[in-house]
Amino acid sequence: MKPIATPSRTKEILEKHQLYTKKNYGQNFLIEPSVVEKIARSAIQTENTLAIEIGPGIGALTQYLCEYAKKVVAFEIDERLPEVLEDTLAAYPHVEIRLQDFLTTNIIEVVENFKKEGYDVVVAANLPYYITTPILFKLFESRAPIDTITVMMQKEVADRFRASTCSKDYNALSVITQYMCHVKHIMHVPSRVFLPKPCVDSAVLQFSFKENRDLVEDEQAFFAMVKACFKQKRKTMLNNYGAYIGDKQKAKQLLVKAGIAENARAESLSLEQFLTLYHVEQGSV
Repeated sequence: MKPIATPSRTKEILEKHQLYTKKNYGQNFLIEPSVVEKIARSAIQTENTLAIEIGPGIGALTQYLCEYAKKVVAFEIDERLPEVLEDTLAAYPHVEIRLQDFLTTNIIEVVENFKKEGYDVVVAANLPYYITTPILFKLFESRAPIDTITVMMQKEVADRFRASTCSKDYNALSVITQYMCHVKHIMHVPSRVFLPKPCVDSAVLQFSFKENRDLVEDEQAFFAMVKACFKQKRKTMLNNYGAYIGDKQKAKQLLVKAGIAENARAESLSLEQFLTLYHVEQGSV
């Protein structure tokens, strides 16, 4: 079957169904088959995989997910597209399109039901830039038994997710994500492989949940502490952390106990150091 992810096929589908891109849905269609095939191959790692896709568009990635997965369930918010997908994916009876906002979905229930049916469950998507972080954190915080999450996003955001200490991209998002997940870089995707062409390049990352995630009693409290330490990037840990707990002298004592210099800045601290500070603050160290 001819790939959907080519300039000619994409234009043909858009013209046939009188479609235009909606900016409020962040729609950019992939027009390079090798990119969507690599995403699908990276995401589907067993013969018994069910792939959950978020935002299938006209089916460019969906088509390749259908080639490799046993079943594909795609969530689409644009009411124009289920009819289009019924046409473009007519050759694949094992795909199910759900016209539903993924952010309102009970993802734990969805995944657990598929697990009960014996599937390995993965998520794969070309995510709209404006909603990348909310979707990923919905997945991360759900703790749903998902094997891997393989997604394309704006390169700048991807760089933050996988950044190392002392790099310009390292921030609270890096620490919080790397607390919950292993992060693997799959590929760089240039802007020229999209229609319409966005102003920035993209990247594909793969996330898998860490087994030893229960390192803190209250994740939200830990995340709030990390965010507070990065609140004003130019300020020291003593200033940011002191403002967070409301007592600079106490903050100094806790930092000393955690082995963190008071004049250090958050971007120089590793995940392990943030965990140590949290445990010191909670009195468990």
